[in-house]
Amino acid sequence: MFLRLAVSSLWRRKGSVLLTFFAITVSVFVLLGVEQIRVQAKNSFSNTVSGTDLIVGARTGDINLLLYSVFRLGNATANISWQSYQHIATDPNVAWTIPISLGDSHKGYRVMGTNTAYFSHFRFGQEQSLELAEGAPFSKVFDVVLGSEVARALGYQLGDQLTLAHGIGSTSFSNHDDNPFRVTGILKPTGTPVDNTLHVSLKGIEAIHVGWQNGVKLASRSNTPAADIQQEFTPQNITAFMVGLNSKLATFRLQRQINTYQGEPLQAILPGATLAEFWQVIAAMENTLRLISILVLVASLLGLAAMLLASIRERQQEIAVMRTIGASPWFLLALIEVEAILITLGASVLAIVLLFLSTTLSAAILAERFNLFIDSMIITTQFLIYLMVVAGGTLVVALIPGVSAYRSALHQDLTR
Repeated sequence: MFLRLAVSSLWRRKGSVLLTFFAITVSVFVLLGVEQIRVQAKNSFSNTVSGTDLIVGARTGDINLLLYSVFRLGNATANISWQSYQHIATDPNVAWTIPISLGDSHKGYRVMGTNTAYFSHFRFGQEQSLELAEGAPFSKVFDVVLGSEVARALGYQLGDQLTLAHGIGSTSFSNHDDNPFRVTGILKPTGTPVDNTLHVSLKGIEAIHVGWQNGVKLASRSNTPAADIQQEFTPQNITAFMVGLNSKLATFRLQRQINTYQGEPLQAILPGATLAEFWQVIAAMENTLRLISILVLVASLLGLAAMLLASIRERQQEIAVMRTIGASPWFLLALIEVEAILITLGASVLAIVLLFLSTTLSAAILAERFNLFIDSMIITTQFLIYLMVVAGGTLVVALIPGVSAYRSALHQDLTR
């Protein structure tokens, strides 16, 4: 009966209640949405690469090297010569290497040149290896293996042909249209930037750039695709490479050797340590977003208190009737608290549903444009804490109209 009375009371004031309800829904949505994106972004970044001891590139910032080599964000400041790569790859401490050559694209998706070691040694998540959903790794110069999202979004299947473009823009006027690639494999989804990448051989990267200079195809180019296939292409340079070591004890020693390499300015980073540094850099932004979300929530809860407080003056007759039938002042205070909790609870449920729908619908766009892979919904400890804070804040601010109703009931006792 108590709950039915609270619902009935809210229904009689449904106009103002609905406005307050939607205001709280928006504030809870923003609060939980910020937390969801923060957690998912960290998980997405952390799961992108594992089992790699060092990442080597031209000398630049640690974070920049991590972003362009692993997450396909940004561009390299310079390349690494093939001779330097071979010198380090043949070090006795090195178990395997994965060369990476970037700079081309296809309809907005990045193209990565590498070798077959990529399919054998690259790991993501909890030491998970790459698996092919269809086909096989590239074996010829003009073979390409697609990430799952590329194949899904562009509708490619095994045997289809595609043309790469020079540069990384979604629209390019410098296409390698004289050397089309054939799809020989499609990878299973990984939830990492691998899904948004086209993988070709280093020979393929070299072949499509024969006769090109400074991003422009020279008129003197005379090679045909058939002629290119017959050539042995040795890369002149690469963008970066990943390193796996025989012993973790050699990590810092090899890192120091690479950072002081005399052949050219190189830089070696530890992926885990650099990722931790990256999160420290953006910690201030995280805290700012949280503060804004909390302020929006506080404003909505104060609006809830103002709405309930204003209703007290309109409910004097209702309060008098309840007092006549024996309702105590504490009963009225509890009634106001329950009304507030019902509004907040309903708004929180609606906010969670909207968050689930929005993350589900925007997942493909976030993955394609920002390499950010968001699951539909993940309930974390922090997520639950926020909901408890919302409920606790509601009880606190509802004391304002609740105490007003309590005093009004006491006043009616004194005036009888």
